[in-house]
Amino acid sequence: MFSAVQEEGFEQVVFGHHPVWGLKSIIAIHDTTLGPAFGGTRMMDYGSEAEALADVLRLARAMTYKNAAAGINFGGGKAVIIGDPERDKNEGLLRAFGRLVTSLGGRYITGVDVGTNQDDMIIIHQETDYNVSMPESYGGGGSTSAATAYGVFAGMKALAEEVFPDPRLKGKAVAVQGLGSVGRFLLEYLVEAGCEVYAAEVDERKIQKLREEFDFTAVPPEEIYDVEVDIFSPCALGEVLNDETIPRLKCSLVAGAANNQLADEERHCRMLEQRGITYGVDYILNAGGVINNAHQFPGYNRERAYRQIEGIAATARQVHRLAEEEGITAVGAARRKAEERLTMAGELKKWYLPQEKGNTR
Repeated sequence: MFSAVQEEGFEQVVFGHHPVWGLKSIIAIHDTTLGPAFGGTRMMDYGSEAEALADVLRLARAMTYKNAAAGINFGGGKAVIIGDPERDKNEGLLRAFGRLVTSLGGRYITGVDVGTNQDDMIIIHQETDYNVSMPESYGGGGSTSAATAYGVFAGMKALAEEVFPDPRLKGKAVAVQGLGSVGRFLLEYLVEAGCEVYAAEVDERKIQKLREEFDFTAVPPEEIYDVEVDIFSPCALGEVLNDETIPRLKCSLVAGAANNQLADEERHCRMLEQRGITYGVDYILNAGGVINNAHQFPGYNRERAYRQIEGIAATARQVHRLAEEEGITAVGAARRKAEERLTMAGELKKWYLPQEKGNTR
């Protein structure tokens, strides 16, 4: 795995352990060209430490491209805590993790992800200033999930205008995979827009509760790929689009909130496109949460933050058109857009550096 760290150009990977409070954590800093590494903390009961390391590396690298493409001045990083959030999470563990974040001296800034929430961030903040995703009552930006869903919805609308003869979302059939924090907010946006929604969720209690609030058709999780719809929206965990699932899709557009949706980025994006399915690149569409978090540093203003999140629509449209014009995949076009900004920032850093002690140049 160390070879993967070297090959992908990671700057720093840190392992943290607290024997009393049970903390087992990994923080990966991929790239700080644009600024401090910025990405949430995921808590999961991984099958092994190797699985946790592979996940945090993949997620941290994606954050570099997400933050660059989103137009915010932060690099890419991510953290994972190994453990069941329902069983293993406690105040001591979270405070120990906060101290681990502090030990990096501001090179990494954390927030919420799968298995962590705003209440956890309040505890973590007792040990570090380098975290976001705080409730509005604490000066933070409130729900990251709501902001993420807002950006996905904006990007989905923009791509629908590019893909369908009738550009309106009203009347479109959409399959939503996963009704967690983000999926639930996206479900609300889609129902309000007049979409015919089919949704799958492994937690039957969520399905029952949400059906009391919204009009949608529940689908067994294993059957969601087979529903004939206009748009497929993955909003659960990653690598759901692969050799087995892509041939089952009956849609014209994929646009969702999950990270790392493609098991193999380039190959599976091309596989989608060969089937006539447009791919809305995950880290372009799901950048709303990180944009919202970035606005907490100058003093949070919701209107200002959500105005920038709306810009995801324009970015999604640019990536789609670049891919068509250049004859490259959507992920290739998104990567080019992000790398152009990284290159610009790298050149600016070379152009002017403050004089260091002992530097007489």
